Amino acid sequence: MTRPHLALAVRLTTAMIAAGLLLVAVLWRVVFPAERYLSDLIAGGAAVLVGIPILTAAWQSIRRPSLHGMTDLLVATALTAAWATGDLMTAAVLPIVMVVGHVLEERSLLGSQEAIRALGRLVETTSRRLRGDGMVEEVPTERLLVGDLVEVRAGDRVPVDGTVRTGASSLDTASLTGESVPLDVAENDAVMAGSINLDGRLVVEVARIGQDTTLGKIVALMAKAEEAKPPVTRLLERYAGQYLTLILMIAAGTWFATNDSEAMLAVLVASCPCALVLAAPATAVAAIAVAARHGILIKGSGFLEQLAEVTSVVFDKTGTVTRGELSLVALLPEAGHSQQAMLRIAGLLGAASTHPVSRALARQPGPSIEAAAEVRELRGFGVTARLPDGRAAALGRPELFASLGIATGAVPEHDGPLAGVSCGGAFMGWLLLADEVRPEAAAALIELRGLGLTRQMLLTGDRMRVAQRVGRALGIAEIRAEALPEEKMDYVLAELRHGDRPLVVGDGINDSLALKAGAVGIAMGANGTDVALASADLVLMTSDLRRLGTAIRLSRRCRRTIHVNVAMGLGWTILLVAAAASGLLGPEGAVVAAVVHNVGTLAGMANAGRLLLFDETRPSARIATAGGAAPSTAPSPLSLAAATVES
Repeated sequence: MTRPHLALAVRLTTAMIAAGLLLVAVLWRVVFPAERYLSDLIAGGAAVLVGIPILTAAWQSIRRPSLHGMTDLLVATALTAAWATGDLMTAAVLPIVMVVGHVLEERSLLGSQEAIRALGRLVETTSRRLRGDGMVEEVPTERLLVGDLVEVRAGDRVPVDGTVRTGASSLDTASLTGESVPLDVAENDAVMAGSINLDGRLVVEVARIGQDTTLGKIVALMAKAEEAKPPVTRLLERYAGQYLTLILMIAAGTWFATNDSEAMLAVLVASCPCALVLAAPATAVAAIAVAARHGILIKGSGFLEQLAEVTSVVFDKTGTVTRGELSLVALLPEAGHSQQAMLRIAGLLGAASTHPVSRALARQPGPSIEAAAEVRELRGFGVTARLPDGRAAALGRPELFASLGIATGAVPEHDGPLAGVSCGGAFMGWLLLADEVRPEAAAALIELRGLGLTRQMLLTGDRMRVAQRVGRALGIAEIRAEALPEEKMDYVLAELRHGDRPLVVGDGINDSLALKAGAVGIAMGANGTDVALASADLVLMTSDLRRLGTAIRLSRRCRRTIHVNVAMGLGWTILLVAAAASGLLGPEGAVVAAVVHNVGTLAGMANAGRLLLFDETRPSARIATAGGAAPSTAPSPLSLAAATVES
């Protein structure tokens, strides 16, 4: 049992013991009315048992003022007044009812902290490390080092972030990204700590450990978000002192006007702002937990509320609305040459180079995995080599073939990288590569327009011609290209000065300034840089842009729930204070006020809990929420081979 849970258990046990003593006192008074002094003595013991912790908490709240402390002060004041007037029964009942109510409230809030600890426990395990002699040894996960090889069997949880070196399998990443569809991985694919290996054996090379892993960052971000105070809470804290003064004046006025100590006690108890105190935090905690379930990490509840107020969207291009790697989009073979032969030779030569174009072509499927010989890489031009059958081959820019004396004919018009292929001195054709748009991007942007974010801008450091092609594919008319990081930030700041509240979405180091400057910044966490993740207010753990719509819908629902809870809590408190001051709560007004006060608080908690029903992780739920057909996520056959280059 954790310390917070133990503290709650002790408080609840103490309250139950006091309740037992109080019941004995009541029965004694009924059975032996002439011996009232003994029943008062038992009730006084119960009052002391539960009253001392409340008086201690009230003293601590004087030293360190807070909204929760205000409740302790008001209850302690009512408790002291009950003792002073000799009403020992009320002095015992009040703290018992309030303690039980507070335990129920705090227990619900501890759920988020338990969720964070549960995430942390995912990597507090042992791992199977492969030694140099091929043997397997079990070691605590925290003892793994970068570069170690670990074995992950079917059913195991991946202990670290790393790269698959041997094997192929499907991973369940739902706890990290919110995606219900398993992720297929093979050699050289990246895997995240916390994902579950569903089938097959994997050997993973450790890339990041501990707090540097994806899971470690999730735990840190959730802890930071849970500790952050919502704007409404900060506003209430600002006026806490004035509120306390006002309540004491109302209680004193009630005493002087009615000479009824019970009415005064009822005012003090009814004014405890528990419903107001918990209105925003309970809702924010629920929303943060729901967001994490959908693969959306929120650094603070304030950002979630601000997201509900954005009026426009500023997108980076490369790695945000595009894939972020080179993608082969077309093959233009010369007469007498096949596309498959071109891909085979391009793959052989590309495997021998480190250039982004070559890396993309090296991943093309082909009938052979033979290696080229006599490889020569000419920086800025391309690669030449000798094929296994002895023929000379070349892959590269038009200038490479000109230097080799190979006629290529007309170079095709293309706004992205292109590469030619030759074999045995004959030119085979051109391969065109481009910065491809993410398959779900167009549908995601349409969804955002349906949510009222009709003003959408593309802000990129790439060439205008490339940016315009991407903008046309996505329906974005407002484009700014060839922008430096400082210019991106200035553009976002200008939007703010003009009265807009832009949502900025990016993934690279060059986006960090703009992410920080926007009303809300969202980083693409799957491939985003650490700088971008640190600068953003929210992080998408997958590169699925449809999660933007999910985040905005959740933020708006969270804001509505907070407003309802605040209005409900404020209205309930005012109504209860007015009823207590006017004596409408009856002769046992303080006890009635304590019970009814807790009913109102729990009603607000229940309303906040309704947020937990928000679920768009299932494809059918996402389609229904979007209000239309499911966006196609199937790329073209050529797109499956590779993806786009970073600008």
